[in-house]
Amino acid sequence: MTITELAIKRPTLVVVVFSVLGILGIYGFAQLNYELLPKLTAPVVTIQTIYPGASPYEVLNNVTKPIEDAITGMELIDNITSRSQEGFSLILVQLQMSADVDKSLQDVQRRINQIQDLLPKDARKPVVSKLAFDEIPVIRANVYSKLPPKEMYQFVKDNIQPLISKLEGVGIVQLLGGVEREIQVNIDMEKLKAYGLGINTVTQSIISSNVDFPTGSIKEPESQYVVRVAGKFKSIEELENHIVARTRSGSEIRLKDIANVRDGIKEITNINRLNNKPSLGILIQKQTDANTVEVSKLVKKEFSRLEREYANIGLKFELAQDNSTFIMDAANAVKKDLALAVLIVAFVMFIFLHSIRNSLIVLVAIPTSLVSTFFLMYIFGFTLNTISLLAMSLVIGILVDDSIVVIENITRHLEMGEDKITAAIRGRNEIGFAALSITLVDVVVFFPMSLITGMIGNFLREYALVVVFSTLMSLFVSFTVTPWLASRFSKIEGKESKGLLKKFSLFIEKLYKKLELYYTEVLGWALNNAGKVFLLATVLFISALMLPGMGFIGTEFLPYVDRGEIIFTIETSPGSTIEKTNQLSLEVENILRQQPEVAKVIANVGFSSEGILGQFQNNTSQIQVVLVDKNQRKILTDEFAQMMKEKINTIPGIKVKATPVTLLGTTTRTPVQILVNGPDYPSVYQGAKIVDSVVRTVKGTTDVTLSSEEGKPELRVDIDRDKLAQFGLTIAEISTALRTALTGNDDSKFSEGMTDYSLRVQLDKFNRSRVEEIENIPFTNREGKTILLKQFANVYQSVGPTKLERENRAPGVYVNAMVFGRASGDVNSEINKKLQNVKLPSGVDFKFVGEQKAMMDSFKSLLTALLIGIVFVYLILVALYNSYLYPFVIMFSIPLAAIGAFYGLAFTMKTISLYSILGMITLVGLVAKNGILLVDRANFMKFEKGLSTREALLEAGQIRLRPILMTTFALVFGLLPIALSTSAGSESKSGLAVAIIGGLLSSLFLTLIVVPVVYQRFDKWKESFQKIFSKKKVTAPIPD
Repeated sequence: MTITELAIKRPTLVVVVFSVLGILGIYGFAQLNYELLPKLTAPVVTIQTIYPGASPYEVLNNVTKPIEDAITGMELIDNITSRSQEGFSLILVQLQMSADVDKSLQDVQRRINQIQDLLPKDARKPVVSKLAFDEIPVIRANVYSKLPPKEMYQFVKDNIQPLISKLEGVGIVQLLGGVEREIQVNIDMEKLKAYGLGINTVTQSIISSNVDFPTGSIKEPESQYVVRVAGKFKSIEELENHIVARTRSGSEIRLKDIANVRDGIKEITNINRLNNKPSLGILIQKQTDANTVEVSKLVKKEFSRLEREYANIGLKFELAQDNSTFIMDAANAVKKDLALAVLIVAFVMFIFLHSIRNSLIVLVAIPTSLVSTFFLMYIFGFTLNTISLLAMSLVIGILVDDSIVVIENITRHLEMGEDKITAAIRGRNEIGFAALSITLVDVVVFFPMSLITGMIGNFLREYALVVVFSTLMSLFVSFTVTPWLASRFSKIEGKESKGLLKKFSLFIEKLYKKLELYYTEVLGWALNNAGKVFLLATVLFISALMLPGMGFIGTEFLPYVDRGEIIFTIETSPGSTIEKTNQLSLEVENILRQQPEVAKVIANVGFSSEGILGQFQNNTSQIQVVLVDKNQRKILTDEFAQMMKEKINTIPGIKVKATPVTLLGTTTRTPVQILVNGPDYPSVYQGAKIVDSVVRTVKGTTDVTLSSEEGKPELRVDIDRDKLAQFGLTIAEISTALRTALTGNDDSKFSEGMTDYSLRVQLDKFNRSRVEEIENIPFTNREGKTILLKQFANVYQSVGPTKLERENRAPGVYVNAMVFGRASGDVNSEINKKLQNVKLPSGVDFKFVGEQKAMMDSFKSLLTALLIGIVFVYLILVALYNSYLYPFVIMFSIPLAAIGAFYGLAFTMKTISLYSILGMITLVGLVAKNGILLVDRANFMKFEKGLSTREALLEAGQIRLRPILMTTFALVFGLLPIALSTSAGSESKSGLAVAIIGGLLSSLFLTLIVVPVVYQRFDKWKESFQKIFSKKKVTAPIPD
């Protein structure tokens, strides 16, 4: 008994099985999280080290190089890149895909611990962590209250930040801007010299006198006491009266005698504003595995609760950015497209089947297959994201394929006079082989995509497996539920014209009969004119392949997505103060706020998110612009960005870079990124400037910049070591004193209640604002003598690099550029051609990295998956048909799909991207189905019914025309909502839909003609070979 007979004869079993699957599916759906994209994991370990006050060269030589040397010998390292800038070192360790990131992280930490003593004492302990792309900010809000700014910052830090950090799924909570309390000891250099003191003496005196120290315990017969020396300063007055030293005569030198002690604020290095209103910003990141949408809901709920609890101080939160909004908009858009696809497919079914009953029987395959898929998605740890939902939208047409073929054949048997049960069993059994073939073809095409490694593999795995799960479930439905329902409810609709629907149905049927007659005539002509058919198909195929080379189709990694958000990075001259940068930033913000397309302007002065982790710099300001919904404006985001750049560039003294926010919500997109490396920094800078000049000549490039440039003003101190030794001083003492004098020492804390505040000791601002004053900084040797800096050192102004970058321990500089008006792949190709004719300094080389490298690697992986899929399709057909010839005939439908795919992309001005190539791979399985249906029926008519090849092909074309049209149009019209959508994130998906629609249409019209012609030609060749071999056997001499 076959599975179909079992389903028809024991329907309760079918009900029970699908009820269980439905319950599991609903449970799985309830557990799935909403995300924008599948989880993207990269095997990258980051090492961050803060070295206060150090120049880029000091950071490189004293921190970055020792750490690089320590980790270089690790196993499974693919690449090491580093960035050394003022006071900060960042090292990225790119591991091979086979590496265990957690074990590698432990290895990195162990190796750094071994060299910890070699690092400068003033450098903070390196922080080692994994790089997680999904730990992006979920919410950015601004906080307001009636409290003064200094009290407001401390209130948020002590009360709000801890509460939000404890919320489920919340990772890092970062405060932006605001003013933080700091107890400042501003030393007067002249008084310091007058008393013969050094700044190190003062600093150590304060630190050693500001401690609480446990000294032991006292035990009594019934109790025990811990003895603690309470030595911390209890007030500003007590700190002022602290005795720093004594004169030779024994007089006390109190801190207030040489310094001004004040309750002030930390030096402002970051300013936050929303729509020109200064505020304290709060940035909330989620944990790696947390649900963005749920975290956002919890945070906003907590905001509302806190506003009610602290209404007495007027606490208010204003959302500047909520990433969950775009995620839900994108997900809802795909779900809407999915629902439209179901309705359109239902209408297509009715047009061809002329029966509401039969259409509903076919449509049952959609929910029964999808619901079961949700449980498998839950088991495999998938999420509801734009990729998995896109796969579901795509499979709407695929899910009904098997059921369409089965129900159409059952209906044909009913028209032959068979009863419902017999027609259901025979109809399904007759077509079962073809249904199994078209399903397995889909599976073997998509499954290899799930095996791709790397970040692109994480991206595609959910898409591929969701299609595989759904398709296998649809096959099971077509073998059980569809014939069972057909055996109970299917019937032949009457031919009489009753009702509007019936009249419409009969009208469509008449059109179909005319089409069927016309197709039979065309097929007959094609079988008689095989040469002309082959020539036409060949010309179309070659012309389609030439479209990219002729410039009609561009290439890019990921399509541009209009999120309606732009990051303007404002850069003033190197060495500018934050006050100057803030003033210029306000001018830019005012220009932006005057534009009708702008909804919000969020400024963060002193910060830039360029690169992976961002950086704080006084001469930069990041201005995030949120535009109104794209349906409410007439200009695209990238066009608006270019228009604003032209206006902003009229402001003297600034450089501006405009970066539309990517689909992921990040600003790290750099379409053109070229690494120039060599033996030393001077030659690398020279080579980078040459590459920069070439990039600027290529049409479409904009915002061309070098990642590091000379020109940052700095004050250099060259020490005469001989003189230093004569004065009895050491390099360590000088370095510590200078850093304390200029940057300040905040090792000690001032405690008030349960809160610790920074206690900073440094020279008075007046004494550290001019070169002349720096030269006169006093030092005290062991003999108590006072020596000025200029007595043993030469202090002069110079310029240095803003940062120093290396790749695999070799100096490097990145040439970066944005692209506007052209596909990024085309721009990179043109740059590469021009650079081949450019001479660089000796030992200097270049290579494309970033997005271009990711595109090439991804395309290579996808091409491999495509070729494997084609081979697997052929092999599965060989196994099913027990023939090497007829599967080859079916494979001719695949190149015919490429014609429509390429012409579709060209006509709609889409690019060859990750999504469109994904669509082309999808076509391999989809278009092979039409060939399978034709060849399967032709073989049946030829070998079972004894018809000639020509008669069998004409008969097969006539019988299979309806299911081929139904399955193709179901897919085409089901994908139309995705191709035509203008909703959130639709730009990324439309290329995939266009490629599939174009390929399906070209394959439909050409497969119906070309495959029968190829079948006939191959059959003639086969017969010729058989005659030749049979003659050889007959004429061969019979051995004695």
